[in-house]
Amino acid sequence: MRNIWILLVVLCAISCSTVRVNYDFDKSVDFTNYSTYNYYPEMETGLSDLDSKRLFNAIDSTMQLRGILLSEEPDFYINIQSKSFITSNNSTVGVGIGGTSGNVGGGVSLGVPLGGSNLERELIFDLVDSQKDALFWQAISLSNFNENSSPSTREKKLYEIVAKVFSKYPPVIKKAKKK
Repeated sequence: MRNIWILLVVLCAISCSTVRVNYDFDKSVDFTNYSTYNYYPEMETGLSDLDSKRLFNAIDSTMQLRGILLSEEPDFYINIQSKSFITSNNSTVGVGIGGTSGNVGGGVSLGVPLGGSNLERELIFDLVDSQKDALFWQAISLSNFNENSSPSTREKKLYEIVAKVFSKYPPVIKKAKKK
């Protein structure tokens, strides 16, 4: 029984801090044609200047590890948008009172919410072909966000998000089986 409680606590802690990412891409694109990148000029990320700088540093180091270079004349541009929003916590504890007397019964119940609301941040990463001005890859990340966290915690979180987002870039395109 004790092991079950420990497992539940660990699973709850893991689920609260995960970065969730959805991907989409154009299957007809040859991703080997993209070896240089840059950011859209005048891009409004929706982040503070310091968080934008942290995010760009995380992307630059990730791209460099993948052999994709920052260039003034890039093969593709990266566009980033973000928004923060509050989600309500749907976890509640039920408290009930009931009783019966003879043939009459009655009861009252009340749901008491656990915890508070969560602040979440959505970051959208668009990769756009610089020659065709066409979106060819997109990732949308969603993660918990604490606006009062320290600069080092913010940096660590942004590096975690970028690592997860670009873990599936370039995508592996499965070839159709021949009949």
